[in-house]
Amino acid sequence: MTKALSTQSTGPARGRGVTAVLGPTNTGKTHLAIERMLAHDVGVIGLPLRLLAREVYDKVAARAGANQVALITGEEKIKPPSARFYVCTVEAMPRELEADFVAVDEIQLAADAERGHVFTNRLFHARGLNETLLLGAATMRDAIREVLPGAISVSRPRLSNLSYAGEKKITRLPRRAAIVAFSVNDVYAIAELVRRQRGGAAVVLGALSPRTRNAQVELYQNGDVDFLVATDASAWGNLDLDHVAFAGVRKFDGHAHRNLSPSEIGQIAGRAGRHMNDGTFGVTGQVPPFDPELIERLETHSFDQVGMLQWRSRTLNFASIEALKESLREMPEHPRLTRSRMVDDVIALENVTRDEGICDLARSPAAVGLLWEMCQIPDYRKVSPTDHADLAATLYRYVMSDEGKIPEDWFANQVSQTDRTDGDLDTLSNRLAQIRTWTFVSHRAQWLHDPEHWQDRTRRIEDKLSDALHERLTQRFVDRRTSVLMRRLRDKEEMMAEISEDGQILVENHFVGSLDGFRFTPDASSDGIHGKAALHAATQVLATELASRAAALAAAADETITLTPNGRIVWQGSEIGRLTRGDTALKPRIELFTDEYLGPPDRERVTARLASWLAAYLDAKLKPLIALSEAQDLTGLARGLAFRLAENLGVLRRDTAAAEIKALDQADRGQLRKYGVRFGAFNLYFPALLKPAAAELLLLLWVLHAGQEHDLTTDTLPERPKQGLTSVPADKAIPEPYWRAAGFHVAGNRAVRIDMLERLSDLIRARVIWRQAAVTDAQTEANGTNRKEPAAPPTGATGDGGFRVVPELMSMVGCSGDEFTSILRALGFRLERRKIEGENGADAIPATAESAPAETPHTETPLAETAAAESTATEPAPAALETPAAGTADAVAEAPKDAAPTPEPAFDEIWRPGKRRDTQRPQHARGKGRKPPEAGDRPPRHGKGHNKAKGNERGQAKGQDRDGQARQGRDRQGQPKRERMLPEHSPFAALKDLRDSLAARSRPEKS
Repeated sequence: MTKALSTQSTGPARGRGVTAVLGPTNTGKTHLAIERMLAHDVGVIGLPLRLLAREVYDKVAARAGANQVALITGEEKIKPPSARFYVCTVEAMPRELEADFVAVDEIQLAADAERGHVFTNRLFHARGLNETLLLGAATMRDAIREVLPGAISVSRPRLSNLSYAGEKKITRLPRRAAIVAFSVNDVYAIAELVRRQRGGAAVVLGALSPRTRNAQVELYQNGDVDFLVATDASAWGNLDLDHVAFAGVRKFDGHAHRNLSPSEIGQIAGRAGRHMNDGTFGVTGQVPPFDPELIERLETHSFDQVGMLQWRSRTLNFASIEALKESLREMPEHPRLTRSRMVDDVIALENVTRDEGICDLARSPAAVGLLWEMCQIPDYRKVSPTDHADLAATLYRYVMSDEGKIPEDWFANQVSQTDRTDGDLDTLSNRLAQIRTWTFVSHRAQWLHDPEHWQDRTRRIEDKLSDALHERLTQRFVDRRTSVLMRRLRDKEEMMAEISEDGQILVENHFVGSLDGFRFTPDASSDGIHGKAALHAATQVLATELASRAAALAAAADETITLTPNGRIVWQGSEIGRLTRGDTALKPRIELFTDEYLGPPDRERVTARLASWLAAYLDAKLKPLIALSEAQDLTGLARGLAFRLAENLGVLRRDTAAAEIKALDQADRGQLRKYGVRFGAFNLYFPALLKPAAAELLLLLWVLHAGQEHDLTTDTLPERPKQGLTSVPADKAIPEPYWRAAGFHVAGNRAVRIDMLERLSDLIRARVIWRQAAVTDAQTEANGTNRKEPAAPPTGATGDGGFRVVPELMSMVGCSGDEFTSILRALGFRLERRKIEGENGADAIPATAESAPAETPHTETPLAETAAAESTATEPAPAALETPAAGTADAVAEAPKDAAPTPEPAFDEIWRPGKRRDTQRPQHARGKGRKPPEAGDRPPRHGKGHNKAKGNERGQAKGQDRDGQARQGRDRQGQPKRERMLPEHSPFAALKDLRDSLAARSRPEKS
């Protein structure tokens, strides 16, 4: 395959028979070389990377048959006995094989600082018997013309156009694009972003094994993902790329970070647009836009010619270590060539030979040659030059030992350390780099006892690690579910979709979301393009299913639709809407829980059905209130009160409408009663609406309409008191309108159910108005005939307009003590405490608790008015009941010191209606402006004015003043009435004596 050509010769014969096929990317150069090789009996092609060698091997094997094709790389050798075609890396091209055809790809790499000397060597010495092709960029034209003047140069134009697309965000990049970065961390970060935003990416790194690289490329090629993130452009192969985006334009070349040259950028950008398809390139991320001059050079493929070619002497001297080093330092004489710099193998040699023990072993040419082979082991691990030199030295010592081989146990231990697939991407990548080193060593048959065994073992481990790395890359950067959906959507294939009973939507057996009622919720575990793919896939079945559900709801019975306490409308176990604030409290609006997948006609159908259901629901639960709000037969004050009742959701405090209620005539009252309105002592209300179901609905309507004024919503609304409770503590943090809407009246420290408060009012009224039955006539009483028995008093009644608190009253509202006291005070009652005289103390309180209560029919008259009127005529003049009698202090002072302590005084607590300010008799108009008489002044003499007033009293009801109110037992100045002293011989005095005598006789019978 090779001919000894002098690199110093400049004659025209050098290069004869060589054809240089030059041009930019996508010119079909590699395809031409494969076709020409298959036309010969024996052919060899050298490629720059093991990845590309594997790709070309697969193509050639597919055409010529696997038994006709050999693959030779530093880490892999497939050599059938009858192989005719050899696909190799440039470094592994066989030197002694006589082939009819030889081709070297990417010949412009002869200028590469790391590997250039290898390509320069093949440029000068790799020759076919019949045909030799050098494939590369047009930038090699001048260099080949100078060093191979006899070679024929052929230019091939690009098959498609390449244009600049400007700057784009990663989220805006077109499909079928490659994103270029120049560090592993950058590649991973970009791939993660693409996964979140665009559905996933294939990852290609120079350090990947061919198996991993091919698996990742396959993800891109078959359409599972639309993006490729990579570092080494040469490792991509012939991919179907439409766009190349540069996420970086600086790289580390092994010595320093530098900017890419225009030709390097052109080599990468030219990968866009394969065959006849045009391609584009641009920048993304933090890379600034390219300047116009660079853009023009990239679009026209106009780059500077390659300058110097890297060169290393082909004839190395292995006589000694120093002779070897000296031959490596040999300088070329051709002006186009430059000595190769210190690269990995030379650095390893320098480090290894610092060990005197190694130098002692390398005394013969064979030993020096073996040492040089050890130093040429690729540094896949990239730990450090010293570490790599230590590995080479260790292997050299083993092979130079008496055994002459690497120990089986040691090598097995090194290999077994890599035989694990756990860990993250970096861990797997490091293990893969280690096994690649041992794979390379295993292909040096003279170094191992059983090289075939170790070649198989290391190959299987490498494949296993490669598959694990591919799986990790896919798991991290690709969602296969989304990939399948996106590919089928893109290809417009019909997909199998179904909806389970619980609303889960499955497309091609992939869960894409759930349908709850009329709302579709995409899979929460997906984001970015994942959610979009799920939406697109689910759209095919959503429209049909939603239309079917809308039709089912339209035909559904009212009983199948329910309303939750927080205002949600539920149908078939799913929330399909909620109530919101409307124009009035009794007319809330409906907000549908739907999305854009429900068509307008179906949306209107659902809206109409829910509106009719809500009207029927409110009418069923709040029938009397709804009827009153829609009544057309009410007029005047009755119509006004009906409006206020509807506005206040069926409960109206009586004191807020006292004037209107007082002005109602019986006809108006009858109209309101016809609709179920009850005129209570404290509220106007509907008894039917105090039931739990109606009350909860009223509370919901209140918070919807007025809750925002009190910072309350349907979700923060306090729970209504439980059924059966007649009163509860009135939380100060809860506004009073809440209690009213819930059917409770706030009285003191308690919120009392409205109907129970009215029942309590009735019970108290019966006790306040009760009086001791009077005799029919004083004379019949004197004769002892026809006397009437007194009526049984209600428990706690005092007979003088007051009452005592008894269990019957407290049980009505379910509280006692201070809480019940606060209710009575809030209702307008006052407490009167009378000191109980005598030894019996509390036993002196009249025992009325065992008497049966008197049944008193409900009346519409407010309790305060009735009680005040009844108590005014009979209320005793206030006496100093709690003031000690005269002389008490002196008696106490004179008591002996050893006397027993005085017991605590007992009091009789009697409740009475509070004074009404409007019951005070107004001053006569004629007396207007006069100074009122002082207390203790003599009453006015009898005169015209006095007689006139007395006449007026005769025309009024007994015990009432001109305003129809009960007398208070006080004159207009608020002083107690004075009893007039009757003359001793007056007939009135005799009548008084007779009355007292009759009363005394009746006492024993009463007891």
